Amino acid sequence: MLNKRGIKILTELLDLKDVKVISQRLHAGIGIVLQTESIKSYSICPDCGIKSQKLHQNHRHIVKDLPFGDKSVFLEINRRQFKCEKCRKPFSEDLDFVRKKRTYTKRLAHKTIQEVLESDIRSVASIGIVTTDEIERMLKDASEDNGDLKPEDLKRLGIDEIALVKGKGNYCAVLVDLDTSKLLAILSDRTQEVIKKTLIEWGTEVLEQIEEVSIDLWKGYKNLVTELMPKAQVVADRFHVMVQINKELYTQRKQEKRNVEQLIKKAKTSSKKAEHEKTLAGINKSKYVLLKNESDLNEEQKTKLIQVKEASSILKVMHEFKEKIRTIFNKTNNWYTAVFKLGIWLSKAKQYFPNSNNTIIRWFDEIIAYFDNRTTSGVVEGINNKLKLIKRSAYGFRNFENFRVRCLLSWHFN
Repeated sequence: MLNKRGIKILTELLDLKDVKVISQRLHAGIGIVLQTESIKSYSICPDCGIKSQKLHQNHRHIVKDLPFGDKSVFLEINRRQFKCEKCRKPFSEDLDFVRKKRTYTKRLAHKTIQEVLESDIRSVASIGIVTTDEIERMLKDASEDNGDLKPEDLKRLGIDEIALVKGKGNYCAVLVDLDTSKLLAILSDRTQEVIKKTLIEWGTEVLEQIEEVSIDLWKGYKNLVTELMPKAQVVADRFHVMVQINKELYTQRKQEKRNVEQLIKKAKTSSKKAEHEKTLAGINKSKYVLLKNESDLNEEQKTKLIQVKEASSILKVMHEFKEKIRTIFNKTNNWYTAVFKLGIWLSKAKQYFPNSNNTIIRWFDEIIAYFDNRTTSGVVEGINNKLKLIKRSAYGFRNFENFRVRCLLSWHFN
């Protein structure tokens, strides 16, 4: 039996507002059970707001709390039921430290979610304090507490996508505030219908204040912006333009390699075969040095780039055009000059980059818009990388909704 001093010490250690410990038990293999009761002798009727002291009945049950050291802690709480003298109806008191119909305290839920955000559900559940089902309920409760993530003061929006299963064509859309670098929404699909539904839920007040929307080179995103955000400027993300150019350069590299391999097979003399093999050696293992920014290459890679250019005149010219357009994006500070420089690039590079040339012409206005404020989806790419890490550690999430909640809490949980 606890004396007054013991009750005071345990109550202080428990540190729950308006709650005191009245007894404690230690169960081997289970942990510490603290019997608690509320200090308040009343509760407030949720219907009429009248204070009631008329106790109707007691409802005792066990909830999990934060552990003491290596000991699990359980609270035997009494969620009393009062009877309102005005409404004449019974009601259960509201306890600040535990949700109704939950088997754990709010602070245990908060700590558990923090651990999940740094790890994954299965790892946290394996510790044995809370179960997988309880963790999923905690995540759902936290998501509901955050309420509607309706953006505030959103000026620049980024729209992109992430593959849920690599190589399966299963994508979800990602909406990001480019100024705060925060994830606003992650949607189960990237279709116009799914994205449009979320944007409409934000309301016209939010949509009409958006000034720029950075997108990849997909017309569906452009159509959504045109329809729902009439005041916004569509900006084609410069990095997606470079992806298109690099893709065409990489395709040509593969073709050059195949051509040389065919020449080796058809060579009629050993000297001719040796010549072609030297060319092939220059092209082999050159993907990285051709596609990476030249300014980022180390000395060994720069030497390899020289070998590639000596081996293939076409790859030499294409690489130089790739670097020229990258320089235009990096060093041009106004749209007027950009129009002039891109126009020259298009006229000269057309025969080497026919697909990229056509794409840039189709998206010319949106590409030029980049030079107004140099808006890109670089922030989105960074967020996507974090989402991919979450996805890889997301075993333990049983469906997309749990994964979505986990992602949003990574940016909005505190």
